[in-house]
Amino acid sequence: MTAHAASSPYSAASAPVARTFRTDHYRFIQVRRASPFVGAHISGIDLSQRVSDAAFSEIEAALAAHGVIFFRDQDLTPEQHIALAARFGDIDVNRFFRQVEGYPEIAEVRKEAGQKTNIGGGWHTDHSYDQVPATASLLYARELPELGGDTIFASTVAAFEALSPGLQKTLETLDAFHSSRHVFGAAARAKANNDLGERIGNSELATQDAIHPVAFRHPVTGDRSLYVNPGFTLRINGWTEAESQGLLSSLYEHIKKPEFAHRFAWEVGSLAIWDNRTTWHLAVNDYSGERRLLHRITVRGR
Repeated sequence: MTAHAASSPYSAASAPVARTFRTDHYRFIQVRRASPFVGAHISGIDLSQRVSDAAFSEIEAALAAHGVIFFRDQDLTPEQHIALAARFGDIDVNRFFRQVEGYPEIAEVRKEAGQKTNIGGGWHTDHSYDQVPATASLLYARELPELGGDTIFASTVAAFEALSPGLQKTLETLDAFHSSRHVFGAAARAKANNDLGERIGNSELATQDAIHPVAFRHPVTGDRSLYVNPGFTLRINGWTEAESQGLLSSLYEHIKKPEFAHRFAWEVGSLAIWDNRTTWHLAVNDYSGERRLLHRITVRGR
């Protein structure tokens, strides 16, 4: 009688295969990968100066390839931040976050020392409730706690590619319903048990609903990504929320796997630019009693 090894729920799963990225063919920037599946550090460029078209094309290429790119030691005025964001497309003025005084294009991502709730403390992708998925977000660090306050990014492209071909094919037939109402609407804000206060407002403007493919095809790379997220996706289109819960929860747990993620430690003057169509992010809330202030600009989809 042939003995068979017992299967165990704790057996190691097959490791996803990381892509091969060339980082030696850039002429105007230096690119160093941050992790196997998401993120790259960019150096050799001063973003406070107008970036040449050739260098900007390389920045766009690095962003498309890696999902999120990180710059250190950048000294940006609000005007320079806005000018850089505008190179990626039209700026989407945030409806709900408090704006930087005099600069409506820039949203404050702020937590005061005496507050407990941070902005972005759950996994999400920015503005998925808009009719056209937002492209880039540019987040710039101005004030930071002594320790903590990192942001974790996850690749929804790598997560899709790690699924079985059968499940991929099924997901390519599905759309999902996204909304801003349950997060920023008046009813949601009235029930919210947090101290976000005046950092979030304009609940009457939370009227955005959108339907997007679950397996979103990136317009530049052609890659498929899992374009659903716990923050703004309510259900599979045509299904009830109860029917959708099992599939969405399974996809969320899959995307959260640490192998698809990179944790970025901020420094004052750091800038992160991410593609909302191919990544999730989460702001870690581990700096009680200290202030954290970052400035964010999001670029409208096109």
